[in-house]
Amino acid sequence: MVSQKMQQGLVLGMSTAAFTICFMVWMMFAVLGVPIKELLQLNETQFGLLASTPVLTGSLIRLPLGMLTDRFGGRIVFFVLMLVCVLPIYLISEATQYWQFLVLGLFVGLAGGSFSVGIAYVAKWFDKSSQGLAMGIFGAGNAGSALTKFIAPAIIAAASWQMVPKVYSAIMFITALLFWFLTYENKAHRVPSSVSLGEQLKTLKDPRVWRYCQYYSIVFGGYVALALWMTKYYVQEYGFSLQSAALLAACFSLPGGVLRAIGGWMSDKWGAHSVTWWVMWVSWVCLFILSYPQTDFTVHTVNGPQTFHIGLNVWVFTALMFVMGIAWAFGKASVFKYIANEFPDRMGAVSGIVGLAGGLGGFVLPIMFGALVDLTGVRSSCFMLMYGVVWVSLIWMYLSEVRKTPVMGSGSTGPMNSAS
Repeated sequence: MVSQKMQQGLVLGMSTAAFTICFMVWMMFAVLGVPIKELLQLNETQFGLLASTPVLTGSLIRLPLGMLTDRFGGRIVFFVLMLVCVLPIYLISEATQYWQFLVLGLFVGLAGGSFSVGIAYVAKWFDKSSQGLAMGIFGAGNAGSALTKFIAPAIIAAASWQMVPKVYSAIMFITALLFWFLTYENKAHRVPSSVSLGEQLKTLKDPRVWRYCQYYSIVFGGYVALALWMTKYYVQEYGFSLQSAALLAACFSLPGGVLRAIGGWMSDKWGAHSVTWWVMWVSWVCLFILSYPQTDFTVHTVNGPQTFHIGLNVWVFTALMFVMGIAWAFGKASVFKYIANEFPDRMGAVSGIVGLAGGLGGFVLPIMFGALVDLTGVRSSCFMLMYGVVWVSLIWMYLSEVRKTPVMGSGSTGPMNSAS
């Protein structure tokens, strides 16, 4: 008989591994999209749509998957979800036209819905005192975004871009089998059958849910959008090869994933509200600096015209992205600590709607990035947009929450403290 602690460890470990693979697949167009863009001669907006198409279905499916997890348990839902994705991933290698990539991207995007399944599945295996850390460890599967930036360029260099989806489909199939045989199910974790779909959805009318959606659209939606955009940005802005650009882009994606566990620990210790508030301010500062475009200007001095250049070099740029990746890793964990505290019996449904909001941000933003570049010709316009979004979010957070809750100090898990 396997002990409870061993079961917890296997559930957490295998769920994290499975989510990492799903996220790797979900973000594959961050690298794969670059040679496809050249092959099909796409403009920036078309590239943005191609890269973000999987994010759309991965976001929309999160709510129903979360509710299915509450009803039937995370193990079976996670397993079936991974199997369903195997064939569409493989078929990308056979696609030759833009519309084919878009349609297959929609099906591959189902892998992104694994988050709302896994987060609810894992959370129910742990008590409140350790939920933040457990969910943070699971959420570190976001590092799949960085993993795809290591694996996909290597496969492309060794073979061709068509080999990437073939390898990824095999990895997904093997992961699904390992997950099924190495995890456990506890029927007590399911929502009782007497709880109707309508009763589950009533939770979503709570204004707290929508506030958490707003937070998550920044720390996750922005993370997904920039993770999809950065490889191409390094290629075009700084002239790097695809392999070098992907490695540098991983300096943002990797800490944005693996450090999520620390964010969970911080949320357990200091409260979800405190962590989220300071994450927003760090984001605001970084994006303000990143927004400044490469600029040449001439000043008429007493000695004649003098030309100056202002702009971020690649190392300062990468350092700022690294810091922002860390901040967003903490923020992603803190938002779900809010949910675990306030909605312990509806984790699947609530995490589904919050994940939906974050994912939709990750879908819309890359398209807007491309449209802004096509309209303005300024590559850093993507950071200008994100700066504006964070600025609005900070104001909203202050008006709705900060004035009612201590910004520093233990136990400040959110506005509920002041309301209780």
